[in-house]
Amino acid sequence: MSDGLFAGYRPYPGAADELFLPDGAPRPAFRETIEAIDATTPEAFARKQALAERALLAQGVTFSVYADARGTEKIFPVCLLPRLVSPEDWSHLDRGLAQRVRALGMFLDDVYGAQRILAEGVVPRELVLGSKQYLPVVRGVRPPGGVRVHVSGIDLIRDPSGTFQVLEDNLRTPSGVSYVLENRAVSKRVLPRAFDLARVQRVDGYSAQLAATLRACAPSGRDDACIVVLTPGPYNSAYYEHSFLARTMGVELVQNVDLFVDDDRVWVRTTRGPRPVEVVYRRTDEAFLDPEVFRKDSLLGVPGIFRAWAKGNVTLANAPGNGVADDKAIYPYVPDIVRFYLSEEPILAQVPTWVCARPEDRDFVIDHLEELVVKAVDEAGGYGMLMGPQSTKEQRAEFRARVLEDPRKYIAQRRVELSTCPTWIGEHRIVAPRRVDLRPYVLTGPKGPWVLPGGLTRTALVEGSYVVNSSQGGGSKDTWVLK
Repeated sequence: MSDGLFAGYRPYPGAADELFLPDGAPRPAFRETIEAIDATTPEAFARKQALAERALLAQGVTFSVYADARGTEKIFPVCLLPRLVSPEDWSHLDRGLAQRVRALGMFLDDVYGAQRILAEGVVPRELVLGSKQYLPVVRGVRPPGGVRVHVSGIDLIRDPSGTFQVLEDNLRTPSGVSYVLENRAVSKRVLPRAFDLARVQRVDGYSAQLAATLRACAPSGRDDACIVVLTPGPYNSAYYEHSFLARTMGVELVQNVDLFVDDDRVWVRTTRGPRPVEVVYRRTDEAFLDPEVFRKDSLLGVPGIFRAWAKGNVTLANAPGNGVADDKAIYPYVPDIVRFYLSEEPILAQVPTWVCARPEDRDFVIDHLEELVVKAVDEAGGYGMLMGPQSTKEQRAEFRARVLEDPRKYIAQRRVELSTCPTWIGEHRIVAPRRVDLRPYVLTGPKGPWVLPGGLTRTALVEGSYVVNSSQGGGSKDTWVLK
């Protein structure tokens, strides 16, 4: 660009950029929208960014960081410069995400049922049954509506060739969709001309779609089935999202003390007396969900709720036991899972992975720690991870000992050069490249998956960083999927 907001912008060498070509020219599909944004001066854009941040602050758009000794509650950082996705790219992602979620749902049905995939050796039996996320108590339970993964968030990256790859599956209690909706509301207000020119697909129907999906999975199948959102409470890191989704769906936000189980049915206490509940959208980790079945010391759970679910009297979204399908050690087998259940080739690529539970993989990882990203299979948010190329000798020695002590707990991948996106650097009033990923959200009901057209673009705000997680200093962007 010449002398506008994007003057002098260049992506990181070797990285694909979401908006610009390597020579700094706008991608042709996005030229008109980019030029509309570029016409804004840095001073004017700084005012727009400040306005957006004040709007989010006023609405209480926050998250909590448990590891932050300075205080847990933080305003969710947002960059007003959007990420753009072409219709062609989105069509590919839409089909690939729906395929992947269907196959993972069938995998869960199987491993908690006949276990055909284990008997045929497609996925190693010991890897599945040895997962901390595999719950033997769930085996034989068929959830109401036949759906286990009602809400999923699939983390994607784009490699230097421009190919989207799946980095991780989130099938338990994926968070972040409230920021997608809040970011959209703000960007439409603050960048109206660019938004109109881009002809962006809508995301504001998500809450209505979520409510319809959950009701369709209610045991009775009735349109007026009672739904509640179960939260651990206001001290949970995602409490803002819990309250946001309950409010926008028009359903009750409850804590465990608001629910009880009687005659193997779940009831919510109301001012008019107990009311039967058919769907619980749980945002409480399953370890704390029911002290009768899981952690006996849980003060967050509802005694008997698992029993009510197992008898088909209430839908739990998402179903207990889903974590075995998003175990990072199972991830390398997902292409085989797709082929096994759907007899189709996987539409989406994924990152080649070494599973340290396999002796030959473990030995390779131990010998190449300085080249690899090593991840604990039961950690999230960027924790429990070694970034080999940026690590010290002491850090590698520590991870070598960890891997040797418990190989099943670790997987490794080569560091993928994430794509970049123009990002507003407020303290310098410039636009600079920062690495991004993308978490689209998929809702699944009895008729199959529905993919929200967009998702949460997470942004590394620190120059050179690969860590996009909000808990470690990342931010977010609105994702504009073009019609």
